Amino acid sequence: MTVPVSLGERSYSIHIEAGALQTLAGLPAAAFSGEVALISNATLAPIVTDGIARQLEERGQRVVRFDMGDGERYKTLDTASLAFDTLAEAGFSRRGAVWAVGGGVTGDLAGYVAATWMRGVSFVQVPTTLLAMVDSSVGGKTGVNHPRAKNLLGAFWQPVGVLIDPTCLQTLPKRELGAGLAEVIKYGVIADAKFFGWLEENLDAILGGDAEATAYAIQRSCEVKAEVVGQDERESDSVGRRATLNYGHTFGHSLEALKAGDERGSFLHGEAISVGMTVEAQLGIELGTIGRAEGEELIERQTRLFERAGLPTRTPDLNFEAAWRAMTLDKKNRGAEVNFIVPKTLGEVVRVQAGEDTVRVAMSK
Repeated sequence: MTVPVSLGERSYSIHIEAGALQTLAGLPAAAFSGEVALISNATLAPIVTDGIARQLEERGQRVVRFDMGDGERYKTLDTASLAFDTLAEAGFSRRGAVWAVGGGVTGDLAGYVAATWMRGVSFVQVPTTLLAMVDSSVGGKTGVNHPRAKNLLGAFWQPVGVLIDPTCLQTLPKRELGAGLAEVIKYGVIADAKFFGWLEENLDAILGGDAEATAYAIQRSCEVKAEVVGQDERESDSVGRRATLNYGHTFGHSLEALKAGDERGSFLHGEAISVGMTVEAQLGIELGTIGRAEGEELIERQTRLFERAGLPTRTPDLNFEAAWRAMTLDKKNRGAEVNFIVPKTLGEVVRVQAGEDTVRVAMSK
């Protein structure tokens, strides 16, 4: 199945097919126009990336490899600089294409490298985690973290194609699968109440590895994001439709930052987002964008899905003042209040601004 992302001359397709990594079918000619730089991580290399490299070499492609460390702590300018060194030593030209093979961290960093190497080269996304398949591989956001904030350095750089092979998820740890499902559930809340209901009926099938249910969840998630990105590619000052994709992310990003390196347990991105969606749904109730009874029902239904996926909904030990400071540093904010996306009803959300006292109440519920 193919999902189009309509962006004029930057349009591309998301090709979803079981076994796609065995053939590399579904990618455009631009993916193979010159040499290929495979950016992956050392953990994934023997499982997936080595096989892709062999196929490319059999096609006559020159392949350059850069295997980065595994984890968010490697999404830095230092790692990007090492990738640039590898490309420079290999004499990598402007005709080449950078392929990201891995999860969201790999995709973000590889996209940043592609966007900035010789002012931009072709970029291909080959996501191997559910989170990357339904979220970070689609839409063109690339970047690396700065000590002061996540994704502070980056660019919008659309791929020429996205290749998704759902069979990659067969070996994905259960916790990683759950983290990806947080974003899948998000799409139901922000844009498609019918899909949310479908998830309530089919989540156990996805968790059990059902191929048909998993493929549909990926497809529908990509369709929602592709539609949003097609209408608002660059998140126009947080007032366009793309901002709706940030439901759960304002609070979630602060939680990720504060818990990073915590010896009692850091949060995966999706785990932080499930907590953020809970808080931001409650914020919608406090601000009156959704009626209290309807909002409480939405939170209850969200929570049931999160719990079935093994996702958290609360962090009782989180210091509010520290969380608020982290939220105010978000690059999408303007002035003293913080931007949030909150529900109007199941399947529709709205952008609001909220002050410290209101957020404190929502977080305490």
